[in-house]
Amino acid sequence: MPTLSRRTFLVSAAAVAATAGPLTAAARAAAKTPKVLVIGLDGALLQRIKDADAPNLDALMAAGLTAPSSIYANPLAPTLSGPGWSTIITGVWPDKHNVKDNSFTGARFAQYPDFLTRVQTAKPSLNTYAVASWAPITDTVFSAKVDTRVSTPSSEYDTGTTSRAVAQLRDGNPDAVFVHLDNIDHAGHTSGAASQQYLDAVHGADAQVGQIVAAVKSRATYATEDWLIMVTADHGHTDAGGHGGSTLQERQTFLIATGPTLAAGSVRYDVKMPDVAASALAHLGIAIDPAWSLDGRPVQQPAPDDFDALRGRLQSRVDETGIPAGILGFTHTPPAGWSIDNSAMGSGGVTEWRGWSFTTDEFWTQAQRDQNRECNVRARNVFAVADGDEWNDKALTGTFDSTLVSPAYPVTGGRTATLSYTTYYRQESPQKGEVLVSYDGAAPVSVRTYTADVSSRTENVTLQIPAGATTVRVRFRYTGGNNWYWVIDGVAITQG
Repeated sequence: MPTLSRRTFLVSAAAVAATAGPLTAAARAAAKTPKVLVIGLDGALLQRIKDADAPNLDALMAAGLTAPSSIYANPLAPTLSGPGWSTIITGVWPDKHNVKDNSFTGARFAQYPDFLTRVQTAKPSLNTYAVASWAPITDTVFSAKVDTRVSTPSSEYDTGTTSRAVAQLRDGNPDAVFVHLDNIDHAGHTSGAASQQYLDAVHGADAQVGQIVAAVKSRATYATEDWLIMVTADHGHTDAGGHGGSTLQERQTFLIATGPTLAAGSVRYDVKMPDVAASALAHLGIAIDPAWSLDGRPVQQPAPDDFDALRGRLQSRVDETGIPAGILGFTHTPPAGWSIDNSAMGSGGVTEWRGWSFTTDEFWTQAQRDQNRECNVRARNVFAVADGDEWNDKALTGTFDSTLVSPAYPVTGGRTATLSYTTYYRQESPQKGEVLVSYDGAAPVSVRTYTADVSSRTENVTLQIPAGATTVRVRFRYTGGNNWYWVIDGVAITQG
C-alpha cells in the first residue's frame, strides 16, 4: 500500500479546505471546545462599575454584550443574596425555587437544580467547578453532584477565591466554572454605594476579574476553546448602603458577556437574571428540556417581540412625579400592525396611563412602589400595561375601558393554533381583563377572562380555527375604575 508524504497530506487538506470555502464565525466556534465561566460580583451596580476605575470590566463590555436588568421585590422575594444567587444559578424566579431569604428554608433545589448539576447530569464527562466567598452558594445552592465545590475560608476572602479560580483555570481542565466575589457587597453595607469605598471595592474586584480572565486566555489550549464569559450580580445597593427593599437601585442587576456570537459593544434590554443558567447550558450544547420549566432563555438566542421595537420612541414623564425626569419609559403609540381602541375610555386622569400604554420596568415600577409592580418578572424590555390605579391619581371622568388590538396573524382554517403571551394581572372588583379573538374580521369571541390575581406567567390558549379562516386578530380589553393593572407581553400565534 503506497504511503503519502506529509507534504502531500498537507496539500490535500488545504485543497479540501479551499473547496469548502471560508468558515463562518459560528462554524469556527463549533469546531472548538465550548467552555463557560460565570463570575458573580455580589452587590455590584452597573452604573458604579462605569464610574469606577475598572479597566478589565470595561474591556469585557467593549468586547461583548452589556445588559442592564432588574429583579423582583417583596412579596415575590426581598432583594437579598439568597434569592438573587438562587435565581441566577438555577435559571428560575423565586416563585419556583422558593428561596425567600438567606436561610434557604423551603428551597426547591431538587426540582430546580443549579446549572452545574444540570451539566453533570446531561454530560457526566464534563468537569464542573464552583468557588465562592459566601459559603451558602457552594454549600447549599450548588449540589454535591458538582465535581468541585470550594467555600473559601473567611480569612482568605476574595483573595483566596481569586487565587483558587486562577489555579483551576490555569492548571486544570474545567468545562464550566462559577466564581463568587463578595467585597463590593461588603463595601456597600459599610459605606454605601455612593461612597469612594464602594468605588475602591469595584476597582479591587475588577483587578481580580482581570486575573481570572487572564488565566483563561493564558491556557495552553485556549486557541482550541470557545469560552462564554459572563459577569453578573445578585442585587444592587442604596446610596446610603444596604439592600432588601424595593427601590430600583436595590433591584438593579446586569449581565456582561463575551462570546463568539455576542456583538462587541452591544447593549440589550431583554436580558433577565435566569438567562445566565440557560445561556451556560446552551453554550455547552445541552438542550433545554421544556419539562425543566426554566424562566431563562439563552442570551445567544435573542427573541425580541413587537413591543420591544418601541424602546427608541419612549418618552419621559408627563404627570407622574415619582419617576425621575431623565427616564424614558412610556408611549401610547403602538408598534406597526397594532392599535389601541379607546373609544369607550374615560377622559382626563394621569396621561401616562390613559388607556393601554407601552412601558418598561424601570419606568412603571417607580410610578408607585410596593404595590406588587416589582413582581412583573417575566415581561421583558418593553411591555403593554393597563393601569387603572395610576390613571385615577388625577381628576378624570368616566371609567377605564381600553382595548389593545393585535395585527391579523395568518392561520390555516380547520386546525388548532396556540395563542401565547406573558401576563401579570392584579385584581380588584369590578375590574376585568378579557382576551377576545376574531377570525377574518368577524365578531370577537372571548377565550380567556381575568377576574382574580394572576402571578407573572406565560399563558398558552388553544384556538380552534374555523374552516376556511385565514387570519386571527387578538384583543386584550381591560375595564375598571380605581382598581389595579394588567400586563401583556410577548404575544404570538403558532400552528404546528
